[in-house]
Order: sequence, then C-alpha cells, then structure tokens
Amino acid sequence: MKYPNGIVKEVTKERHVTNYTNRGMNLEYDLNITNEYYRTIDKAYIYKKPTPIKLVKVDYKHNKINEAYFDMPSTTDYNGLYKGKYIDFEAKETTNKTSFPLNNIHDHQLKHLENIYKHKGIAFLIIRFTSLNETYILMEKDLLNFLDNNNRKSIPISYIKKHGYIVNITYTPRLNYLEVLDKNGGI
Repeated sequence: MKYPNGIVKEVTKERHVTNYTNRGMNLEYDLNITNEYYRTIDKAYIYKKPTPIKLVKVDYKHNKINEAYFDMPSTTDYNGLYKGKYIDFEAKETTNKTSFPLNNIHDHQLKHLENIYKHKGIAFLIIRFTSLNETYILMEKDLLNFLDNNNRKSIPISYIKKHGYIVNITYTPRLNYLEVLDKNGGI
C-alpha cells in the first residue's frame, strides 16, 4: 500500500485461528448470570454443581492443591428449586447445524435425568446450537421418547424444534428458561 508521503507498507492478511479453549462456556456463562438474576429477585434457587474431586496432596500452609483427580462422574450441570419443585438439567453446546450428537451427553447423565423425571422432578436438557445461535429446552420425557424409538447417534434439529422450546437471549435475564418452561407446561 502506498501512502501519500511515499511510505510503502506491505499489507498482510490475518489468518483466523479457531480456538476451542473454553468451548461450552458461553452457554454456561449465560445460565450462571441468569440463575444469579433468579436468586436476586427471589424467583428460583438454581446453582451450577461443582465437579466432585478427590484431593490427594494439599499444601494447607499455602492454601494450595498440589494433586487431585475426579472422584466420580458428575451427574448434571445445574439443580435447585423452583415453585417448590426440584429442578435438574444438563447444558450442552454443539457447533453442529443439523443435529445434537448424543455422544455429547454421558449415559450416567441420561440415567440421572431419567431418575429425576421418574420421581416427579423437573428434568431437561438445554441445548445451544452455536452455529445457528439458537438455544432449546428439550424436556426429559421428549428425550426419553426419542431414545426409546430411535437408534440414531444424534437428535435431529427438526425433532428438537418440534418437541423442544426455543429460549431467546434477552438482556435480563440472559436466558429466561423458567418463563419458557412456565409457558409450555414444563412446570
């Protein structure tokens, strides 16, 4: 490129590098600030569950964990209380545009959601299709129906759109999923 004062500068094209660090954290962030908002206005008490770890070596003097490992598989991401009912759900993101891969959710998590549903708790998946910028709730009964009647390795987005509920991104709260559940009979 030539500038008016005669300086010549070479223009280089920047290369886009895909960074997969913290993939899945955008949905988690949106849910965490939504749940904080729900607690602030005294609407619901829903929390992110910590992953259970077993501490092996701890330096108490310096308040430092030197060695730890995952103790057992965690169940789901979030649980709490809403309108006097227990609520439990798993949040997942996918870049896939046509389906939600079932290998994104573990068997023990599916079994946990099934048990919550069986015992009259509110159980569901929140699935975000990042490429489409769409977030859906799929209730446990609809997830079970799909799993019982299909041998597929993924849930087509057409099934999710038909049986699930879209959750729009808003300012406050960021993902008003409780309003969606209220309007669509999930609660």
